[in-house]
Amino acid sequence: MSRFLSDGYVTTWRNIKKIVRVPDILVFTLIQPIMFVLLFTFVFGSSIQVPGENYTSFLMAGIFAQTIVFGSTYSGSAMAQDLKDGIIDRFRTLPMNGSAVLVGRTLGDLVINFLSLVVMMLTGFLVGWRVESGVVGFLAGVALLLLFSYAFSWVMSFLGLSVRSPEVINNASFLILFPLTFISNAFVPSENLPGPLQVFAEWNPVSALVQAARELFGNIPANAPTPDAWPLQHPVLYVLGFAVVMLVVFVPLSVRRFARLSR
Repeated sequence: MSRFLSDGYVTTWRNIKKIVRVPDILVFTLIQPIMFVLLFTFVFGSSIQVPGENYTSFLMAGIFAQTIVFGSTYSGSAMAQDLKDGIIDRFRTLPMNGSAVLVGRTLGDLVINFLSLVVMMLTGFLVGWRVESGVVGFLAGVALLLLFSYAFSWVMSFLGLSVRSPEVINNASFLILFPLTFISNAFVPSENLPGPLQVFAEWNPVSALVQAARELFGNIPANAPTPDAWPLQHPVLYVLGFAVVMLVVFVPLSVRRFARLSR
C-alpha cells in the first residue's frame, strides 16, 4: 500500500508538472468553458425561455456538468497518447506499481477539471449567476461535480487503453458525450423534449448531475414543479450511486487492461 500511494503521488505530480511545462493545455482547457458560458448566455439566452426562472441561473449548472464531462475525456486521449509514444513501455521498466499510472492520470485530470470549474464559476458570476444556497450547499455541489468527473475519467481511461490511437479516442468519445450532454436538461427543460428523448433525458446521469447542482446551488425557483422521474426527484442519490458504479466497474477493468498491455 505504501508503494502504491508513493507511486500514485509521483505519477500525479508528473501530470501536474506537464501542465506547468506545457501551459497551452491549461490555457485552451480554460478558454473553452468561458466560451460556452458567454455563447449560451448571450446568444441562446435571449431565445430560450424557462418559465419562472432566469436562464443564466438555469444554464450554469448545465455548463458545469458539460465541461467536467468533456474534461474527463483527456484521461482517455492522454492514455492513448502515452501508449503511442512508448511512455507506458518506459514505466514498465521501472520498479513501480502499474496501477499508480492510472491513478496519477485520473487525479491529474481532476486538478484540471477543478481549475476549469473555478474559471466557469467566476465567469458565471460576471454574467449574473449567483449561488442562492449556503456555504455547505455550495461545497457539496462542487464536490459532487468533481466526484462525477473523477469517476467518468476512469471510463475514458479504459476507453483510451482499448483503442489503437489518440485519434480514435477523440472520435469515439464524442459519440458518447454528445448524447449524454445534449439529450439532457442541461440547456432546456427535459419536459420540452419529445417522448423517447424525454425518457432518455430523465434517466440520463448528466441530467441528474445538473439537477443536483441546481438544487445544491439554490438555482431552482421555489414554485418549480416537482419532476416526474425518480432520478430527478432524488438527483444527489442517483449521481452518487452512478459514480460508485462507474468506479466499481471501470477501475478494475482499467487496471486489468493496463496489466495486459504491460506484459
